[in-house]
Amino acid sequence: MVEPFKKSVDGLYRIERWEKKSPGLTAGFTSKHGGSGSFNGLNMAFHVNDDPLAVQQNRMRMGDKMGIQVRQWVGCDQTHGTHIEQVSKEDGGRGALDYDSALTSTDGLYTNDQGILLTLCYADCVPLYFYDQSSKRIGSAHAGWKGSVGGIGSAMIEKWEKQGSRLEDIEVVIGPSICGDCYKVGKMVVDKAEKWYSDYEIKSFLPDSDEPDTFYFSLQNFNKDIFLKAGVLEENIYITRLCTSCSPDFFSYRRDGGHTGRMMSYIGWKE
Repeated sequence: MVEPFKKSVDGLYRIERWEKKSPGLTAGFTSKHGGSGSFNGLNMAFHVNDDPLAVQQNRMRMGDKMGIQVRQWVGCDQTHGTHIEQVSKEDGGRGALDYDSALTSTDGLYTNDQGILLTLCYADCVPLYFYDQSSKRIGSAHAGWKGSVGGIGSAMIEKWEKQGSRLEDIEVVIGPSICGDCYKVGKMVVDKAEKWYSDYEIKSFLPDSDEPDTFYFSLQNFNKDIFLKAGVLEENIYITRLCTSCSPDFFSYRRDGGHTGRMMSYIGWKE
């Protein structure tokens, strides 16, 4: 499997495949290195009790590297739900330099407009990226276990189909997140996830031999299964090998005991 992310000299993990074939598109994921603030790194989130001025400086620094200034960014008040919003250039600046102006109770964004950057924050949850080269439609979704079993990935595909995207034109990338070897969940999560499966073997869960009713859960494989059920072609699904818990390049909610910064996924069209 080809790794969809490549670490560039500026420290960003870029979706090189998409950027190369589509000039003007910028898409990727930040690391924890190179910033300032309470977490001694590039924290991109306002909601984790960091110095707001430090977060603003981190964001403005990244805007220069991405080639899309902060006034063109859109951010969300993420709630681990499945609500998705279509946004436009006129939404630029919402949630970019403060938390109060962010789109409320939203975990997914998509647009056809140029001059707008879709942004979401993470520290183990799965960033999902969506791209339809035919229509130039792009999207992003935040998928923790709740959003994943709630089907936010499938919901995005359904919305795009209703707006004219063909399934064979949609590509998706499953980004840096906690891997199945690091992430354990209880039976309640497994029970909620099983509704997506029918007659074939569940590949996303492995029982923990040392703890009863505890399972290793691969959110990446699970989201791939959801995309396949939604009709996305397997050859158009790209999964990273980057684990936020294993790698020192990232903040990790589980590894860091809950007190940590956040990385940011981004995707947008430059004007």
